[in-house]
Amino acid sequence: METQPATDDLTREVVDLMAGLVALFHREYEEAAAARSLTGAQAKVLALLRRGPMPMRHIAQTLSCEPSNITGIVDRLELRGFVTREADPQDRRVKLVAATEAGQDASAELRESLNFAREPLAALDETERRTLRDLLQRMLSGATV
Repeated sequence: METQPATDDLTREVVDLMAGLVALFHREYEEAAAARSLTGAQAKVLALLRRGPMPMRHIAQTLSCEPSNITGIVDRLELRGFVTREADPQDRRVKLVAATEAGQDASAELRESLNFAREPLAALDETERRTLRDLLQRMLSGATV
């Protein structure tokens, strides 16, 4: 039998607090991207590519957007020298997008400029941050997408 998610007042309060943190993060992320003449979507693609080269289809699925949107984003990043497109050695029909050194540097700079996580987390000691990390990992591992 499937269990229903909790809907008590505490759960609603936690959800509201998480939503506030997400909104704060998105606002700061968009501002940091814009300060580097990137759109939020371009910055997200560069952040994804920190994991290594990946097919455009995978980028689209991860960011929950249409492959045609990713094509335009990658086109603009490629014009700026932040990414390259190469044929996948395993399947030449598949294009892999990879961050160039300039793209990696831009992504790292953007990530370092984000104060969002540092400021609220500074209120927690190391043990509390580890506990929060562990709880978030547990929540995400139990999430269905």
